[in-house]
Amino acid sequence: WFWLDMEGSDYTEATLALYERLKLDHERVGIALQAYLKRTAADVQRILPLRPCVRLVKGAYDEPATIAYRAKSAVDGNFQALAVVLAEAARDGRARLALGTHDSALIERITLMAEAAGAPRSALEVHMLYGIRRDGLVRLAAAGHPAYSLVAYGASWYAWYMRRLAERPANVVFALRQLLP
Repeated sequence: WFWLDMEGSDYTEATLALYERLKLDHERVGIALQAYLKRTAADVQRILPLRPCVRLVKGAYDEPATIAYRAKSAVDGNFQALAVVLAEAARDGRARLALGTHDSALIERITLMAEAAGAPRSALEVHMLYGIRRDGLVRLAAAGHPAYSLVAYGASWYAWYMRRLAERPANVVFALRQLLP
């Protein structure tokens, strides 16, 4: 699989356009969509005809309130609403959904809602940064959810990983706890 990551909002439209072009010739390509951007519900509808592979993430770049939800509760609410739309599409074989979050409470709410909507556990993946919340990833895999650790590679792997940690400082604490016995 090849996944397109989503950076700041200045790149959102270009990243979506690239994804649309790639999906024409390549089935195994996915895209990260950020729940904190107010445009993302429309972006999901835009790419649903492509049978998309979506890693839904919260997003955490410093964006203005005109284009992004600023309150955690609003971001979580939009994440959940988007996940339900994508889980229903995954249930029907029209999408592949991966939850890109370490928020165990949010994952639990979404998995319950997806199951209530008839989506099998195998239709709801969970992706977490390598080394963070391994216990949660193992638990989800044991429950039947495809669960993956994200590992960056290439010349810029370190910068990518540091941006992910900087997006959410609590991830640094998670990572440090994983190092302790």
